[in-house]
Amino acid sequence: MSAHTAHTELKFIGKLILEGELHCETGLHVGAGKGSLEIGGSDNPVVKDAFGRPYIPGSSLRGKIRSLLEQASGAAIPSELVYLSRRKGQEVRIHQSDRPDDEICLIFGRNAGRMERVVGEALESAQATPARLAVYDAPLDVDSITASMRENLDDELTEVKSENAIDRITSQANPRTLERVPAGARFHVRLVMDVLCDEDAPLFSRVVEGLRLLEDDALGGGGSRGSGRVRFAGLKLLWRPLAYYAGKGQEKQLAAGTDLGGLQAALNESNYSFIRDSQ
Repeated sequence: MSAHTAHTELKFIGKLILEGELHCETGLHVGAGKGSLEIGGSDNPVVKDAFGRPYIPGSSLRGKIRSLLEQASGAAIPSELVYLSRRKGQEVRIHQSDRPDDEICLIFGRNAGRMERVVGEALESAQATPARLAVYDAPLDVDSITASMRENLDDELTEVKSENAIDRITSQANPRTLERVPAGARFHVRLVMDVLCDEDAPLFSRVVEGLRLLEDDALGGGGSRGSGRVRFAGLKLLWRPLAYYAGKGQEKQLAAGTDLGGLQAALNESNYSFIRDSQ
């Protein structure tokens, strides 16, 4: 847990900005929902922008990071989960507590009010906590889909993976198709974390931990069937203090052209002294 207490005062100090590339090691499927089904198209299309190009919604990446950190923190147990939605067949459960040092709630924010726990009495939270982490939509680097790759794709930028679900009694096949961005594609990712007090600094290390967990997990749908393996590369981390936004200070580059392991090493070496030096 963090060093935050109920008396920790929040005052904007600066922003940590992480940018880099997300590489698809296998095909990636981030679904657009059945409402996007086209005649002759895949049963499960990927989400696309207004120009028809696949992208990774920031909400998908942020939600996956949160889910993995909840599991790693032991916070994904029923007594630590609350319902965001109780719609039958579409229940959504997330971790939330009223503890001032709860790192998950500090990073991702929490709302005040009453929430039903999955197990136990309802959670009555008196104060809201601002989210520190923002994750932006990740656009596709169209140049990463090479001419040789396009020759084997089902569409200009995507492939269609055919799958079968087999009935265990009758052995009848139930075919389905999954649209995917192909292995080898790259997306540009951008994460920004607000630092609102000295105690916030180590929270960014947890975000990087979540990204490392993701590299050995899966993003999007079909992860247990081979889709969604990703890798982060070419990462650049910047620190922009409050003075930078007033035109009176300079940004500081903390890491460049590195992977997640190199990023963690740079943070450990700095011990976040750049934040203290900005005040």
